[in-house]
Order: sequence, then structure tokens, then C-alpha cells
Amino acid sequence: MASQSTFDIPLDSLPPSYRTTERNADFDSIRRPATGTPEPQYTSIQEPVRHEFSQLPPVDGGKDAWLFLAACFVVEALVWGFPYSFGIFQDHYSTHPPFSSSSNLAVIGTCAMGIMYIDTPLIMSFFRRFPRFARWAPIVGLLVMCFALAMSSFSTTVTHLIVTQGILYGIGGSIAYSPCILYLDEWFVKKKGLAYGIMWSGTGLAGVVLPPLLEHLLSKHGYQTTLRIWAVAVFVLTAPLAWFLKPRVSVGGKFAASEAVSNSSTSGTTTPTSNNNNNNNNTDVHAAPPTPYTPSFSFVLTRPFLFYQLFNIVEALGFFLPGIYLPSYARSVLQAQGFLTSLTLLLLNVASVFGCVAMGWFIDRLDVTTCIMLSTAGTVLGTFFLWGFGTNLAVLYVFCVVYGFFAGSFTSAWPGIMKEVAKLGHGGSAETGTEHGSKPVDPTMVFAFLALGRGVGNVVSGPLSETLVKELPWRGKLFVEEVGVVVKSWVECLW
Repeated sequence: MASQSTFDIPLDSLPPSYRTTERNADFDSIRRPATGTPEPQYTSIQEPVRHEFSQLPPVDGGKDAWLFLAACFVVEALVWGFPYSFGIFQDHYSTHPPFSSSSNLAVIGTCAMGIMYIDTPLIMSFFRRFPRFARWAPIVGLLVMCFALAMSSFSTTVTHLIVTQGILYGIGGSIAYSPCILYLDEWFVKKKGLAYGIMWSGTGLAGVVLPPLLEHLLSKHGYQTTLRIWAVAVFVLTAPLAWFLKPRVSVGGKFAASEAVSNSSTSGTTTPTSNNNNNNNNTDVHAAPPTPYTPSFSFVLTRPFLFYQLFNIVEALGFFLPGIYLPSYARSVLQAQGFLTSLTLLLLNVASVFGCVAMGWFIDRLDVTTCIMLSTAGTVLGTFFLWGFGTNLAVLYVFCVVYGFFAGSFTSAWPGIMKEVAKLGHGGSAETGTEHGSKPVDPTMVFAFLALGRGVGNVVSGPLSETLVKELPWRGKLFVEEVGVVVKSWVECLW
């Protein structure tokens, strides 16, 4: 009588951590009991791994992914919204003691925002090398931010404010914000651009809510009490969100995602798949837990990245200028007063919310160069025709909406740049992003250096703007004519 084949291995008996590929049993040693002909049987030792990873939350949707994105949205608004609203503090400091007679007040905001951009490669590299510490980054960064705000409330000189509200806040903010970028690639794949757009729209929303709130607190309580209130508010609002800023896969596994992709493409092996996709044949490279590694920066000198970085810096040189001068222009040239002047920034920030989300949707569907062209063309044409030749408040408000929508959406094209650089950095394949078989290009590090370039543009744009408007009389048609010349020079630079 035929007995059961001894090659049938109970799947439940295999340990969960046992990771290998499906293997065919030796057909010559397995015979049909009656005829002796080969019986094609398979001994699958991949299924336990698939079962293990099937318990992971899905990507591109589901409760956990959307909660992660919601937490990123709020963190984005609170961390970046404060330095973007520094103009309110600068106006208060310049008109109230003990800083009314001080210079270099603008350095405070420049330090905060510039450091948060420029130190991104360093922060991201550290957390790639030591991924276990990234889980604690929101709390550590939050404590540094709140400490900086609390200490700045005791400042009596501009130097004190630069060190606390500028440098320390910038360092703490970049640490607290870093998990949003590190983990977003794990939670969103096909909807990655949309996810980035939604997250980055938080800054625009903060630009609508925070300026009037901070202005009210400063006028009623002064800078010391306002800074302490904001320190407490940031801690209370952000600390609970640290629970949701977590990786989709816990750190500590044997295989990194990049290794899983590389192995699957070179040896034909199969990596664990997720249950979020209907097509089980798709490889879920995001199911592999990250492992410590030193990122490769070789992509920084590649032609595709240098090309994108050049336009990124040029865009940043001009992006921050309207936010600095729109209220002053409305008051000095168009004789607007009170709320009508601040309405310029409110419209700009509201439009940027919709622009970021829209560009995020487009970048998932269109080529990155097309998206950059849309943002650039809308920004240049709107600036030239609406602000360059605008002589009344109605036209200026239309410009604020157009500029906020198109210019504010530029960074939402970054996921497309990250994808292109990872794919083309050294002629690697689109699937693996490898560089002629060397280390793969990490899209997170591409983001980090794009942020560095934007930080350079932000820092340089301050002195540049002073040079551009130093000799321009802010009145009447002469100012409009001069702005037209300046805008024309920017168009020539962009093209």
C-alpha cells in the first residue's frame, strides 16, 4: 500500500524567521506509488514568510497608512509653520523693546528655516546608519524645539534669539520632522506623490492659521508669554502624534528593502508580498525591515541630479521673496491698511494648500519634467503679468492665488525627481535603482539633498532681495516698471 511522501513538510512546523525561496523537490526521487512515474510536487518554504508579512498593514490605504499621513500633516504644520510665520515675530521685535533698536532680526528666521533645510542630509544619513534611533526622533526633536522656545522667552538680545529661536529650534525641528520622510516610502507607493502633497500642504494651512493667532498673542501678552504658550501648545499637540510616526515594518530584520529588490532581480528569488495588492505577483519591497547601512552619495554628481538641483535652487531663490514683500507692497504702493495687507499672505498660503495636493496627484501620473514646467510657467507668467503690471488690490489678490497655487506646489514634484534620480542616477534599472550593480540610490537621500539646495536658495534669497529692491522706489508706475525688469531677468535665468 502506498504511503504518504516523506517530502510533505508541514508548513506550521517551520519557524517564522525561516527565510528562503520556493524550491522544487527532486522529481527523480518522488515517484507515483502505482506507476513509478515522476509526480511534480513542490516543497514550499516561502509560505510562512508570506503569512508573516500578510499581517502587515497595507500600503496606499487603510487605517494605519492614513493615520500616519494625518500625523505627518499636523507635524508639518506645527514644525514648519512657525518659522514660516516668523515675519509676525520680526515685526513685533522691531517695534517693541528690548529689540526695537537691534539689527539682524531677520537672521533669526533665516537660521531656523535654513538649518531645517540644510542639515537634512546629515540627519537622514544618521538615521539610515542607526535606524533604531529614528523611532525616537519625534520625541527628541520635540523636546529640543520646546526647550528652544522656552529659552527664547528669556532672551534679552538678538544673539540670544538667534541661538534659541533660530539655531536650536532649527535643529530640533529637523530631527522631529525626519521620520515623516523616512517612513512615508514604506506607507505609500503608488500614491506617494499625493501623500507628499497632502503632507506638505500642512505648511500652507499653518500659514493661514498661525499668523493671526501669533499676532493676537503678541499684541495681548508680549513675546515672552507668547513663546511659552506656543512651547506648551506644540508639545501637547505633537507628543501624541509620535505614536503614529512609526515604520510599517519594525527595525531589526535581516533583509533591507534594497537588498530584497536586488536579490530578486539578480537571482530570480521571490520576496515576501503584502496583502494590500490584488496582484500577488507584485513584489512588496516595502515589507522588508530596514537595516543599518551607510547611504551612497555618488548620485549627487550625476547629470540628472545636478540638472534638477540647479532648477531647484533657482526656484528657491525667488520663491520666498513675495512672502517677504507682498504686505509691504500692498501697504506702501497700493495704500492698503490692516487686514487688507495680511490678506495677501493668507490668499497665498490657502492657494498653496490646493497647489500641493494637485501637484502631488499629477506627479503620480505625469512625467516630472511636465510637472516642473507647469509649476514654473504658472509662476513666471503670473508674476510677470499680475504682479509686474498690477496697479490695484484686486489684481494683486489674484496674483497671490496664482503664485501660491503654482509656486507653492513646486516641492510636491520632488517625489518625481526622487524616482528619476534613483532610476537614472548611474544608468541603473527602473526596478532596482541600482548604479551599475553598486549600492542603490536611496530616494530619501535624494530628498535630503534637494532640501539642502532649497535651503541654500532660502539663505541666499534674503541678501539677494535686499539688493534687488534697495534702489527701487516703492511707489507708482516707476515701481511697476522696475519690477517688470527684475521679473524679466528671473525669466531669463529660469529658461
